[in-house]
Amino acid sequence: MNILHLAIRAAIDAGEEILKIYSTDFNVEYKGDASPLTIADEKANDVINDYLKKTDIPIISEENKQISYDVRRNWSRCWIVDPLDGTKEFVKRNGEFTVNIALVDKGNPFLGVIYVPVTKTLYFTSEDGSTSFKIELDNTDAAVESIVGKASEIAPMVGLSEPVKIVGSRSHLNDDTRAFVADIEKSKRVEIVSRGSSLKFCLVAEGLAHMYPRYAPTMEWDTAAGQAICSAVGAEVIDITTNKPLQYNKENLLNNYFLVKNQ
Repeated sequence: MNILHLAIRAAIDAGEEILKIYSTDFNVEYKGDASPLTIADEKANDVINDYLKKTDIPIISEENKQISYDVRRNWSRCWIVDPLDGTKEFVKRNGEFTVNIALVDKGNPFLGVIYVPVTKTLYFTSEDGSTSFKIELDNTDAAVESIVGKASEIAPMVGLSEPVKIVGSRSHLNDDTRAFVADIEKSKRVEIVSRGSSLKFCLVAEGLAHMYPRYAPTMEWDTAAGQAICSAVGAEVIDITTNKPLQYNKENLLNNYFLVKNQ
């Protein structure tokens, strides 16, 4: 079983389910933390679970019932999934939402898939996590082997040329982020690049931005696939508290603030 191909097919098929809902007058519910939830999140989660269960590797998904850390701490590998990352963007209908699937080994994401249903854009790592690729699909039913074969390798920017392109979120641009930007502006001209969901990671990985500071809450499923794709091209996702790469399958699935940057 090729687990990368399985994850890619899961992401694409989940994206197709999301688009079926996207074209309707869907209802929006709100979770206890006030984050939005739609039937698209649930449908996409069902599709992904059906695929990934074939691997016998345990799954952490935003939409699954969370498993006790007493059980999870014994996992050497696990999938980390956000079936619809950027539900706020989905509700706003701006197209900037993604399907995120990552495989984590001993706390480190090394295989990642991010799919953008509206544009049919697919980002993914190689199966060993050494390279990342991008492709815009002509046909979502195409064989995964064909999709992988036609994809183009991506790479981050080298150095810190001007303007320094900093990724900001459409939904989160707070005082800490503004202060981070202001510090760089003391010596260099800055351009803010605004994107929703895990697309912010992809912009750094494919060389369309230099860095992405995140001074707002995220969960492991928001970042695992993006970190895998960035790490595979040599970009870093650094926990601002520990000054080390973000870790996964922690007791608390909430991330610390972090910085994504090209080396």
